[in-house]
Amino acid sequence: MARDIPPVTNIDITGAILQKLIGVDATTILEVGAHHGDHTVALMQAFPRATVHSFEPDPRAFAVHRKMVNSPRSKLYQMAIGGLNGRADFHMSNGLPPGETDLLKKNYPEGWDQSGSLRTPKGHLEKYPWCKFTRKISVEVRTLDTWASKHAPGPIDFIWADMQGAEGDLATAGPKAIARTRFLYCEYSNEELYEGEPSLAKLLELMPTFEVVYRLPGDVLLRNTAPVA
Repeated sequence: MARDIPPVTNIDITGAILQKLIGVDATTILEVGAHHGDHTVALMQAFPRATVHSFEPDPRAFAVHRKMVNSPRSKLYQMAIGGLNGRADFHMSNGLPPGETDLLKKNYPEGWDQSGSLRTPKGHLEKYPWCKFTRKISVEVRTLDTWASKHAPGPIDFIWADMQGAEGDLATAGPKAIARTRFLYCEYSNEELYEGEPSLAKLLELMPTFEVVYRLPGDVLLRNTAPVA
């Protein structure tokens, strides 16, 4: 049965909003697709008692993150969360946005590292033609359930996911961990920018106990309505 999807709002999901929803005493946060660590730092600031487990498979972004974030509350893993346990091809992104500036070149000396995915680029190639995918590498992958069974067996307060089209794998390969998750923030697209990318309607179908708190143009904040033990 199709679920009603609320209209888009342009609200900024700030640390203060997350604190109010999740509670300042949150202890377990997962950041899937951590990039350079900017959100890692923001999450640690918003939740001073939390350990932030961050996953980043792109070696370029991983190297920057490791240099930029230095805290015992930050646990960084050079791996992807996905639909299998083992290794898989990761499509690395490169190029730079139009109007290249010295700052862009400084921040991305080896090319754009924000759009890489376990999924094969599809509509992304036409929507963002400057972003190229000329290289694939093999990366370590774990399902959410496999990783969480060892490292986060209890309630998960919040998952911040930026998986470039692989968001559905959180639910399909991590149902036990998702059931223990209170809040989830992730990207969505109804254009299938990557092969197999689920629409927002499909994501909600995969996670029937979650409701939309805020729907943004390309992101959604969800709350688990079922008890989390």
